Amino acid sequence: MAYLAAIISTLAISLISLVGVFSLSLKEEFLRKYIFLFVSLAVGALLGDAFIHLIPESFETLQNNTTASLLIIAGIFLFFILEKFLHWHHHSDDTVENHPHPVGKLILFSDGVHNFIDGIVIGASFLISIPIGIATTVAVILHEIPQEIGDFAVLLHAGYTRKKALWLNFLSALTAILGTLVAFVLGATGETFTTWILPIAAGGFIYIAVADLIPELHKTKVVKHSLLQFLALAVGVLLMLGLLFLE
Repeated sequence: MAYLAAIISTLAISLISLVGVFSLSLKEEFLRKYIFLFVSLAVGALLGDAFIHLIPESFETLQNNTTASLLIIAGIFLFFILEKFLHWHHHSDDTVENHPHPVGKLILFSDGVHNFIDGIVIGASFLISIPIGIATTVAVILHEIPQEIGDFAVLLHAGYTRKKALWLNFLSALTAILGTLVAFVLGATGETFTTWILPIAAGGFIYIAVADLIPELHKTKVVKHSLLQFLALAVGVLLMLGLLFLE
């Protein structure tokens, strides 16, 4: 049951890459105006999953607070290095303009790697328990929605047609299923893999929320939107807290 639930979850996450289909009918102004709500939900869910589910489970299974803490920090460092390596091209508008197709390929590569890691995390979470797997899946889904909309926009800007951008984005998202299968194979050899990957994943979630998403939220200066951000953040955390009672 855990294996089936994990595969269904990663497939659902892969299908999120097709969110661009819905964005085609929306005006760019509308997306820019309300995307902060998706980002806020993602932050709340990522932090909620890390601190309510993954970290407590890590301390319990490792039974060594120092080791668990170091692995969480290692996860933060790992995602910092990955972002340095995979997203360097985002810092130059000239790169986007002068070399459109390589930028599109780099986006697909970085997204594929990210989804592969998501798949491993989801697979490992379901091997621990189905409720933890569901909590992790919800957090990943809420994070993927704004990310996939952004990736789709970059692919269009890189010169791809809408159909090709959607198709390539979907193919890169399928690496999540591969990651889940890897988690199953490694997890079947013992509980060591899942025990060590969860705190690293928690560190990664914390990094994404704090380093990537929260700075985006600070760009909103309107008081009304800021209150909506806080509400969405709280909803994300409460959603993770609610899933805790299913365990």
